[in-house]
Amino acid sequence: MNKTVFSRRSLLASTIALTLIGSIWQTPARADDFKMGLLVPGSIGEEGWNRIAFDALKRVEKELGAKISYVELPENPAAFEKAFRDYAGQGYQVVLGHGFQFQDAALTAAEDFPDTVFLISSSRIHEGKVIGLNTDASQPFYLMGVIAAKMGKGAGLIGGMEIPPITQAFEGFVNGSKSVNPDFPVSTVYLGSFTDASAAKEAAFSVISQGADFVIPNANSAGMGVIQAARESGGKASTFSVYSDYTHAAPQNVLGTFLADYGQGIVRIVSGIKDGKVPDSNVDFGLKDTDVIKFTYNDAATRPVPTDLRTFVDDVSAKIVAGDIQTRAN
Repeated sequence: MNKTVFSRRSLLASTIALTLIGSIWQTPARADDFKMGLLVPGSIGEEGWNRIAFDALKRVEKELGAKISYVELPENPAAFEKAFRDYAGQGYQVVLGHGFQFQDAALTAAEDFPDTVFLISSSRIHEGKVIGLNTDASQPFYLMGVIAAKMGKGAGLIGGMEIPPITQAFEGFVNGSKSVNPDFPVSTVYLGSFTDASAAKEAAFSVISQGADFVIPNANSAGMGVIQAARESGGKASTFSVYSDYTHAAPQNVLGTFLADYGQGIVRIVSGIKDGKVPDSNVDFGLKDTDVIKFTYNDAATRPVPTDLRTFVDDVSAKIVAGDIQTRAN
């Protein structure tokens, strides 16, 4: 299987990674080996979304004894389908496409490979052995919205692309803020990119100039631009880390962090598949899954979330888990 990459740096990183984990192309695996492949849209060398998937893959290797491999891909549906077919054709029992954009390619490839389970991150699909694994980010984003409306005057949401996992997360934020203040202003910007940190930074500065004192990223590695804008705002803007902890990049501005221990969820699902238990529905991780989703606070922020508000947020979180609060439309 040929590596498909989009930069010289990614090619070098991928080559080194394949050397470290063992080249399946050179040494045919035994028929009884359990193998998992990973497709990521970009580079695993950058902290954030893609790194989460790679760390999950390494946990599958360590905890389940699986043989693993990954491929870095450009945003190209034809490349997605080819990679799925290459892995399935080599007998991989599980292939994870890390992002909603892999869904259609998996559905097409799955028609010819009934023995392979195709997992799709940020998806709610369930058709045969194409199974969505979704982290319901609308729930922690709802909590962020509550905090923003309690502490701020307005918010700007900076998304990578206008796709369901991001629009649903932002829907959660809006609903959370409106539950506190129906008139709380929220603006949304979609970059059309998950890697353009400069564009994200510019968008964040734009909404700050319009009065937003909270800027929230959901744009993979591009989101670092939003964190930088908050740091450089001169104390005008607060933000949250999303999926990875970027507190170190703006310790005075990051009020809290939404972490998704996707690896824990992946290990749980893939362990069942290895034992012959393929999920009979899509999988939704939420605040109820305390081993997967974590929401923490930064006490070192210039304007930390006050204790009474944290207690209020805990109560809101409990109501979400109980089903008393719906964070987004179904």
